[in-house]
Amino acid sequence: MSPAIRQGRFAFVTTHDQLLEDQLLPQAISVFREDEGISLLVPVEAAESAGLDADLVMRCITLNVYSSLAGVGLTAAVSGALAEAGIPCNMIAALRHDHLFVPEEMGDRAMQVLKALQQSS
Repeated sequence: MSPAIRQGRFAFVTTHDQLLEDQLLPQAISVFREDEGISLLVPVEAAESAGLDADLVMRCITLNVYSSLAGVGLTAAVSGALAEAGIPCNMIAALRHDHLFVPEEMGDRAMQVLKALQQSS
């Protein structure tokens, strides 16, 4: 596992408005259709320009290791190490990599925790 911080600042937003969805979708790095509306993960600037609150600004840390969707243990180890350090995270498993979203002010500390976990493995 080789963690790397992705450039940019991100926010989770939700909308029922088709116009906003159309405006944000091309910039979204993640989209999920929930009962309450469309949840998107977008750059903070995109959320703000659409008039949506970006109260919790997040940093993205990508785990540069191929992790199988059927794999067991990586998510638990990573989220456990971050939880032990008091760092909240939202993990998104994509096809090739896992991506962690942590509060912006905790990004550097999260990287330290993940690098320590990497060295201990």
